[in-house]
Amino acid sequence: MLSNDVTQGEVVDALLLTPRSRLIAPVRVWRRGPEDFLLLTEPGLGEVVRAHLLRSRFAAKCEIEPEEHASIVVFGDAEGLPGELPGTVEVLDAPVPATLGEEELERVRIEAGVPAWGKELDDSILPAEAGLDETHVSFTKGCYPGQEPIARLRHRGHVNRRLRVLEVESAQQGDEVRHEGRAVGRITSAVPGIALAYVRVEVPDEAELEVGGAPARLR
Repeated sequence: MLSNDVTQGEVVDALLLTPRSRLIAPVRVWRRGPEDFLLLTEPGLGEVVRAHLLRSRFAAKCEIEPEEHASIVVFGDAEGLPGELPGTVEVLDAPVPATLGEEELERVRIEAGVPAWGKELDDSILPAEAGLDETHVSFTKGCYPGQEPIARLRHRGHVNRRLRVLEVESAQQGDEVRHEGRAVGRITSAVPGIALAYVRVEVPDEAELEVGGAPARLR
């Protein structure tokens, strides 16, 4: 049911997709035991994932039960799961005090180009547009919903836009990215000085861009 081969490690990032390869939910699969897998997903998507898997459970003898956990991002060494942000560990249910504010953590995420659900990711996004085909997809495992469109795009086509990091003095979610007078993208996340945006692939890396009347450039 998932886009990645969950036998390839203790913690594997994957996607739950529609047959047309649209996102239902991103998941992290943690193999806690030989027959015990914990699927971590975004707040509000747990029941969506559970309901979808239950509907797809035909002959498999498995139980699918909800669990709730608090996830903390720790920079440096700690006991936990590999973090999505560079140099971080994801620790579950630990009383770790916060040392970074929300805006500081958001800046780290944007600079790393890591997409977030509800901002860069929703059911309108193709995995390759967000670069998830490089991190959340196996092209050698068996069939899963959405496999054919993903494989066809990988080997025979290309996406029209990709998630990019932009340097821009000020921007807001939803702002247009413009090049030579026409819209070529939209801002999905921003903090002062930097932003994430889906930008058309034909825009040159050295292009002079504009966001809300302010100059911008691709990183």
